[in-house]
Amino acid sequence: MPQLRAYQPGDLEALYQICLKTGDAGRDATALYSDPRLMGEIYAAPYGVLAPELTFVAEDAQGVAGYVTGSPDTRAWEARLEADWWPACRARYPDPAAIPPEARSPEQARAAFIHAPTPAPEGVVARYPAHMHMNILPRLQGHGMGRALFERWRAAARDAGVTGLHVGVNLGNPGGQAFWAKCGFVPLPEALTGPAPGTFWMGQDI
Repeated sequence: MPQLRAYQPGDLEALYQICLKTGDAGRDATALYSDPRLMGEIYAAPYGVLAPELTFVAEDAQGVAGYVTGSPDTRAWEARLEADWWPACRARYPDPAAIPPEARSPEQARAAFIHAPTPAPEGVVARYPAHMHMNILPRLQGHGMGRALFERWRAAARDAGVTGLHVGVNLGNPGGQAFWAKCGFVPLPEALTGPAPGTFWMGQDI
């Protein structure tokens, strides 16, 4: 049976791999990126390196196949990334600012985010200041691992004083939206999120 445990430094490469293998609205994004670490630089690796205390993994006989991570304070996390994470990433990934957004490849779009990160909407953060990310490889999906990882993270977040939590789900991932709804998240109105092309914002009080 898969086991849930706290993140360890040796799990970092697994975070990169899982993020890529689930990075196309829940599907394998390997074909979209020439650099297999690019997605993980945004959505997975910085949490393992900078916030391991709120990072947990699911491991089976084949290795780590899922993770959950996040931050109790989204605005503080954005500032931490600006100080301690994005500078090194910007040195590795060229800024595609000269390319119109509609003409950018998926890889260029991610690089653009690294150079000019979009902060979470103020209305969302004011009501639900914490955020989380979770990804699971297909071999562990459908067996309750997602819910187990979520409950593990929520308990740790509650112990850290978190009272409100949000997630941003790809609009092209209805399965992800349904999963978070089953975990108690509710869709957030545009009054909180503002225009949110490509992202379906959900939140819950914990």
